[in-house]
Amino acid sequence: MKDLSTSKSASKLIAKLTDEQRSAILRDLADATEAQTSRLLAANVLDLKKMDKGDPRYDRLQLTEARLHDIAKDLRNVSMLPSPLGRTLKHSVLPNGLELSRVSVPFGVIGIIFEARPNVCFDCFALCLKAGSACVLKGGSDAKESCTAIVALIHEVLQRHGLPAECAILLTSHEDTDRLLQARGIVDLIIPRGSSRLINYVRDNAKMPVIETGAGVVHCYVDRAADIEKAIAIVVNAKTRRVSVCNALDCLIIHRDRLSDLPVLCQPLIDKNVLIEADEEAYEVLHEISPSQIKKADEESFGTEFLSLRMALKVVDSLDEALTHIEHYGSGHSESIVTEDPEAAQRFLNEVDAACVYWNAPTSFTDGAQFGLGAEIGISTQKLHARGPMALEEITTYKWIIKGEGQTRA
Repeated sequence: MKDLSTSKSASKLIAKLTDEQRSAILRDLADATEAQTSRLLAANVLDLKKMDKGDPRYDRLQLTEARLHDIAKDLRNVSMLPSPLGRTLKHSVLPNGLELSRVSVPFGVIGIIFEARPNVCFDCFALCLKAGSACVLKGGSDAKESCTAIVALIHEVLQRHGLPAECAILLTSHEDTDRLLQARGIVDLIIPRGSSRLINYVRDNAKMPVIETGAGVVHCYVDRAADIEKAIAIVVNAKTRRVSVCNALDCLIIHRDRLSDLPVLCQPLIDKNVLIEADEEAYEVLHEISPSQIKKADEESFGTEFLSLRMALKVVDSLDEALTHIEHYGSGHSESIVTEDPEAAQRFLNEVDAACVYWNAPTSFTDGAQFGLGAEIGISTQKLHARGPMALEEITTYKWIIKGEGQTRA
């Protein structure tokens, strides 16, 4: 395993750069990504050959020319964002004349452990660099060739700017993971990005602070006062835009008064080959429409993050029952209500305990770039330090600066 202590010294070099120097590195990386597209795709093909195309992770693993172009665009967008560093967050002068300032500063070294998503290498490096920190990346074995090629490209760009490769270290083995989680005093923060299993393992074994991201069991509640045309557009977009991402819809909840609308609401999903696991009441309404795509739900249907063309369906008597269902089965990621009743909407927005709560919009918008934050390291589902998209501000910390003129404490 690489000597992680070198990342600590590298982080100090990054912190000394000007914001323009950091931004120039990201612009150069964007250019290099487009220039080296064939090289990156060739490495990605080696990973894709080892994975079944039917695996829900296949889409996450896959790089394409279009996706690499979008990655380069995101790198340039991050380069143009205002620096999150050196901002005065609070300022006051005490009665004794002491001047206090709370100022944003880098974390230092941020470790990110993720699964089969090689694009995370770009996102995390860009955000960490812009926020003045070094990063230690631990990708999953499924993306080993892709991540190796991406980080090699990052190292080439860093070298051209006179910076060491240790600004972005890539780890590849399971043993590396365990040693990374023990690197207290070197790594300042760990961010796991992936399945509940990965997040739980990191949280249970890390010796440094952890911010949990990734797992999303996502609901959309179609209220008795919903506009059905809005509901159709919102549900199909939330479910089928990209099924392998954490903001994709997992469970549709519908008020019993709108049961007659269920066929027209679900037909676009059926047309897109979504398998619907419906509770008994919804099953009776839908199963004759497409017997092969409508099955009876079981207890495992609810509370599952499908990451595929599967979705649960629940009929409820009231907003209260919908809220109770979400409280029991949700993961605190993203939840949505479709309604024209502002009182019902406000109750939903107030009472649902999640990082992102929507009214008449799909959960597919839960994304750092969509929120105008540039790229993101992940979606934090916890409440300490950061919640929702973790972008530049969320991966900085702060320190207090106190200026005096010789005052002493009595």
